[in-house]
Order: sequence, then C-alpha cells, then structure tokens
Amino acid sequence: MADTTSLFSPYRMGKFNLSHRVVLAPMTRCRALNGIPNQALAEYYVQRSTPGGFLITEGTLVSPTAPGFPHVPGIYNEEQTQAWRKVVDAVHAKGSIIFCQLWHVGRASHPVYQPGGAAPISSTTKPVSARWRILLPDGSYGTYPKPQALATHEIPQIVDHYRQAAINAIRAGFDGIEIHGAHGYLIDQFLKDGINDRTDEYGESLENRCRFLIQLVKAVVNAIGAERVAVRISPAIDHLDAMDSNPLRLGLAVVERLNKVQREVGSKLTYLHVTQPRYTAYGQTETGRPGTEEEEANLMRNLRKTYEGTFMCSGGYTRELGLEAIAQGDADLVSYGRLFISNPDLVQRFKLNAPLSKYNRKTFYTQDPVVGYTDYPFLSKSRL
Repeated sequence: MADTTSLFSPYRMGKFNLSHRVVLAPMTRCRALNGIPNQALAEYYVQRSTPGGFLITEGTLVSPTAPGFPHVPGIYNEEQTQAWRKVVDAVHAKGSIIFCQLWHVGRASHPVYQPGGAAPISSTTKPVSARWRILLPDGSYGTYPKPQALATHEIPQIVDHYRQAAINAIRAGFDGIEIHGAHGYLIDQFLKDGINDRTDEYGESLENRCRFLIQLVKAVVNAIGAERVAVRISPAIDHLDAMDSNPLRLGLAVVERLNKVQREVGSKLTYLHVTQPRYTAYGQTETGRPGTEEEEANLMRNLRKTYEGTFMCSGGYTRELGLEAIAQGDADLVSYGRLFISNPDLVQRFKLNAPLSKYNRKTFYTQDPVVGYTDYPFLSKSRL
C-alpha cells in the first residue's frame, strides 16, 4: 500500500501543500446572523480544520441581490469582510487552507430577500417550478416567484460584483475563492439549456451560454491571480430544475474554455470542482436524474481526463468511494458535505475507519449557534 495514492496521501494543489485529500465541501448552514460571520462560524470551521487540510466555506454572497436563504454570510461590504478575517485567522492558526465560495442564487430567491422587495434576477423570466420550495426567513417554505431576466447591459455589473467579492476575500485573508457555477444557481441558470432561453450573446449556443461564467473567471483571475481561483460546476444535476439536454457536452464545453483561460494567462486555476450526479439521488431522493452508474462515471471521467489541472469531485461520497476515486485516478481531491457536518473530525475517523456519527437533517438550516452545528461529538480521546 505504501506506494499507492490514497485519500490520506499529500497533494500539491497549485501553490498549496495539502497533507491529505479529504476536503470540507461548501454547505449553506444559515448561522451568519444578518449576513455577518460570527464566533459560531469560527468554531465550526476550526473544528473541521486539520494541519494541511483544505476547507471551502459555505456559499458567500457577492451582492445584496444574491441571497436565497436566511442568515447566509456575505463578502460585499467592509463589515462582512472584517468579520470573515476572524474566521480565517482561526482556521489558519490550526494549519488549514481555506477558500471562500462566491455565490449568487439568481432566480432561486424571493422578494423577501431582495432589496426593496424586487423580483430576483436571472438569465430568464421562467420561475423555478413548484416541485421545489424556498426556505423563508420565518422558517416556512414558499414557492419561487417569477424572476426578472438581466438585460445584456446589466451583466457586466454582476461580473464586477464577483470581482470585488474576490478582492474582499483576499483582503479578509482567504487563500483563494471558488466560483459557485453549480446546482441551479445564477451561473448555472446561464449554462443550462433547460433554463437559459435568451436570444442575445448570452443565450442559445454553447459558446454564448458559457460566456457569463468565462467572463467572471477572467475578471476574477485578473483581480487576484489564477492560482487563487477555482470553479465549481454540476453539468448533470437537475437541482432547482437545472437541466441540460446534453450534460457531457456542456461539461466538456466549460472545461475546454477553462483550459483556454489557463493557457492564455500562463497559470492554472487552483482546481475544478465537479459534483457527481449521485448528489441529487442522495440529497433529494425524489428527484434523482435517470442515469446508470456507468453513465455517471463516464461523465466524471471524461471531465477529469479533459481538464488540465487539479480535479475535485463531490456528491454522496463515502470513505470507500473516496478511496476508490483517488486510487483509480478519477480525482485528485474529494469533498465531503453531510458527513463533515456530523463528524467534525471526519479525517481522523476516515483514517481509523472509525464509526461515523449520524447527521440530523432537521438542524441543517436552523439559526442555533450550537445545536446541529458545533455540538456534534469528536471521537473520545481513549479511542485514538
């Protein structure tokens, strides 16, 4: 086994030296009261930090129009940026590397979250279907409203929001940022032909549907450097109606354009993060996209083979599936979400092959700073 690459082998991710390949996936947790990171967030991320480990924050808002959940953190003003610094400093003190995931939900929002009660913005005027419900600030669930489609001339301003958020993240001490281009949120609403019904230069052809993402990537790369920028996509996931007629073709189109950006700037992005289609089946059992395991593996392997750089996968991975993905060369890094919620010491448990604590889905999105957030148990010292 000594010469076999495993989940616990070190990895050089761009300019970062990782001691293992188990990554904390970005997960919305709704604990940043009024959008400001606080002590509870610092404790949560520190609990999941390991020397040489890699963490990605929850989706962090790039502008006042970006939210679609209650009490999610932002990084578009000075107060938020300074508050994040305390979280980042605490994680760095544990020896971990941390990236900030930049997020705009687009149409997956509601007037209650929008400045002046306006309609959410998107690539389209089509709302998310009634099959999905939105969590409202009072804890109830509502239906998604009709969004307003961004005018062509408005899009550069949104690109600039991401650019400024990336600069703020570096000012807050983050090691880099991940652009959230997945899971049916704003960027995905441009990428997927099941949503994007535009007829301008951001619609119809693959080239046009990829334009918004690539403009964003270039703007952020120019601002903070390619080696601090990562991208997340989910071509085969139908979360929030984000369907595409040919997920593999879309994924390859994005990958080829990211490769081109890397060649143009003469530097690689930090990584590409792709969510396995299995994520939907596990996360929302009633909405799993039809597709055999073989088809899913083929999609991931094709993207992996085509992308010129570090490849991270996520979506329903267990310890065994993660070990297999790394050993077979299907990924360089594996990110874990739900298992990391209920097992702050997940890396240690995986190393020991120790039993895992079960998570409680009911407390994923509550505002309690402790319950279901920082109160999950560590392995007792006697077991180590």
